[in-house]
Amino acid sequence: MSVRSTITSQFQQVAIEQERTLAVVGWAEAGVQSGLDSLSFAIIVARLQDSLGIDPFSASVAIEFPVTFGDFVRLYENFAKRRALAVGIDQRHGLPVRAPARHPRRN
Repeated sequence: MSVRSTITSQFQQVAIEQERTLAVVGWAEAGVQSGLDSLSFAIIVARLQDSLGIDPFSASVAIEFPVTFGDFVRLYENFAKRRALAVGIDQRHGLPVRAPARHPRRN
C-alpha cells in the first residue's frame, strides 16, 4: 500500500470511529484537519507511526506544518523516502539496495 493510500485510509477510518464527517474537496485544497478535531488528528499521526514507521512531527529536523491534505501526504512521502535511503531500500521494488563492491586501491 502506498503512503498516500495508507494516509487516506487512516483519515477515513478515524473519521468513522470518531463520528466525524470529512470535508470532500480536492486533496490539494483540503485543510489537513477538514472535519477532524485535534484528538482525531493525534490518533492518525500515532497510527501512521505504527504502520509506516515514521513520525515527521517528532523528527529532529525542522518541518513546515502541513496546511493541506496534499502537504500532509508529501511530508510523509518525503520522510518515507529519507528513511528508505537511510536503511538502503529500493522504493520501486521494496528490496535492499546493495552498495557497490569496493576494490582495494593498487599503488
